[in-house]
Amino acid sequence: MLRNINWYLDKLPRGKNNVSLNVYNHYEGVGRFWRAYFYYFMIRTFGDVPWYEHELQADNKEELYKPRDPREFVMDKVLEDLNFASAYCSIEQKEIVSSTKITRWVALAFKARVCLFEGTYRKYHTELNLTSSADKFLREATNACEILMDESPYGLVTSGDVKTQYRALFTNADLNQKEVIWGAAYKSGLRMHDCTKKTFNGSVSNGRSFIKQFINQYLMLDGSRFTDKLNYETIPYNEEFTNRDYRLSQTIISPEYLKKQGGVNKKYAPNFSITRSGYMPIKWSLDDDSYDNTSTSYNSLPILRYAEVLLNYAEAKAELGEMDAIIWNKTIKLLRERAGVNGVIPATYDSYLADYYLNQTTDRWILETRRERSIELAFEHVRYDDLMRWKLGKMIEIPKYGVYIGALDTNYDLNEDGVTDLIVSNTGNATATRIVLGEVQNFELSHGDYGYLLYEITHNKLWLDKKYLRPIPHTALEMNPNLGQNPGWEN
Repeated sequence: MLRNINWYLDKLPRGKNNVSLNVYNHYEGVGRFWRAYFYYFMIRTFGDVPWYEHELQADNKEELYKPRDPREFVMDKVLEDLNFASAYCSIEQKEIVSSTKITRWVALAFKARVCLFEGTYRKYHTELNLTSSADKFLREATNACEILMDESPYGLVTSGDVKTQYRALFTNADLNQKEVIWGAAYKSGLRMHDCTKKTFNGSVSNGRSFIKQFINQYLMLDGSRFTDKLNYETIPYNEEFTNRDYRLSQTIISPEYLKKQGGVNKKYAPNFSITRSGYMPIKWSLDDDSYDNTSTSYNSLPILRYAEVLLNYAEAKAELGEMDAIIWNKTIKLLRERAGVNGVIPATYDSYLADYYLNQTTDRWILETRRERSIELAFEHVRYDDLMRWKLGKMIEIPKYGVYIGALDTNYDLNEDGVTDLIVSNTGNATATRIVLGEVQNFELSHGDYGYLLYEITHNKLWLDKKYLRPIPHTALEMNPNLGQNPGWEN
């Protein structure tokens, strides 16, 4: 990919005299966007990497076999590319109309994501000795967000049903061009994907599930904390959704969820031959079983949304110590109200949330921006990067709690349609609705014969700090020993 990008940028000047300066700068901006895109993913994966801004030639041994360049040098280059793309990529209607092309708005939104990542990574990863430059990237993130918030045509979708408008962003055939800044467009019969299959087909889903500790973050509709309820730990699944943030029932299967089955809309409960926790995601899937076994889903998929811009702005401001009621009201408050939640500012920090994030901070602004980011961007492929940049890899060791089970050998009707959806037992044979505790099915209950359904009991996930960076592949080291190995991976 990098070779193609640099080849393109090297050859671009040949056409400079054939187009206007604005057109030329736009296409240079597109090329530099993709180079920044490539290097962002390389930096977050490997840390230091060799920087190349021209096409490599086979006889250039010095460049081919050079050592890695320092992270700070490479990220400054990435920032230069994104600043150029953010300044010169086009915002003409023909470029932005589909939300699928690289435009100034896409470059700014991506710049905000990259700079928030780098700023917080440098802040929390003190071992890099880069904390003094963290604020530079956080300010670049806020600057990009402010331009988008003040000048771009994008905003939150708020004109629909509060119970469905959030999920519609991910299930509609067309990208919502009010909120989606950049996305991948699909079309039935022409270009399709397998998101529904990966949700509802047990052979390919890999048991994708949310965990109870994450679900607890969703607020009540009045803005109060679910975890402040006296009995929140033992509330059964079919009562967890009552008066909760409407994004919860638009992200995972709720007791009211309907799915077309054999052409007829019926209630559909969590399927324990697919889910492991009972909190089964539906955010990207179509509600029709005719797509369960095929790669023919046609819903278009957002990549960068205006909602993330608001989240990036709020978090960067919180990390800079500059969050206040004014910023809250034009970011977090708007997102919560779009989901039917009272956007009131919490008076104190949330001790449950602080504990969930391993007591890294008790700053209420930081904790609440993390809560909102987690909920709004759930299942949008940013969570792992968030934990890495916050230096919270240890959270991967958190036990995977599922739904609460009050007693063994009890029939649980999770969606109250009169059909047993789950039985947990110590005896008998396992079925699609019957979980037998023990190593064969890899399940336990947190308190022996009652409690949270605990899965992957034989998977002792141990976090080691070397995992914040991936190892340099052996094949790469064999070709270029000057690359060196990342700390902890030498053996």
